[in-house]
Amino acid sequence: MELKEQIQNALIELRKNKERKFDQSVDFIINLQKFEASKNPLNLFISVPYKTKDKKIAGFLETKNPNVETITLEEFKKYSDKKKLKNLAKRFDFFIAQTSLMPKVATTFGRFLGPTGKMPSPQLGILFDVNDKTIQELKEKINGSVKIRAKEPSIKLSIGKQSMKDEELAENAISIYQAVEKALLKGKDNIKNIEIKFTMTKPQKIKIRE
Repeated sequence: MELKEQIQNALIELRKNKERKFDQSVDFIINLQKFEASKNPLNLFISVPYKTKDKKIAGFLETKNPNVETITLEEFKKYSDKKKLKNLAKRFDFFIAQTSLMPKVATTFGRFLGPTGKMPSPQLGILFDVNDKTIQELKEKINGSVKIRAKEPSIKLSIGKQSMKDEELAENAISIYQAVEKALLKGKDNIKNIEIKFTMTKPQKIKIRE
């Protein structure tokens, strides 16, 4: 049976579970084998066909911009306090930055944003040219992407919400699966199996080999 069909069947099974009073997140889990994160670190931005959620984005920019919550250079000093830095890292899903401010961003915010994987990245998040159009485009790109940092032999991330169509969720899952397989040193041999679950359900296991 094709992988997409297996994922759709798993979603049908998950929908048989007790209805919850909220729109559950749909989690996709890729279990790895013969994988050492230190030797083959995975740090990927993957574009998915259907937006998983609207991410909360903040920008380190020279001047305030109406399209994104902005932290200007003058405001950096507010974040000399550890507690404020922690709250900032928690409050936002994603940070973008203007190239000219990156050295200051690294020294002021790096020790808190770095470990959480939220430092503005050249892959997706650093702006040379700041205007309404580039910020809007970057926001759309961020909202249409998922980020993967594998530190352990199991990758878990949200591929959307229960209210989305099974077809959309399956296509998001396939995009992520294919990108991860391609990035792994041994490809499919590094993947043990995959699972899919809703927030409050047990996972449905999906075999990737006979």
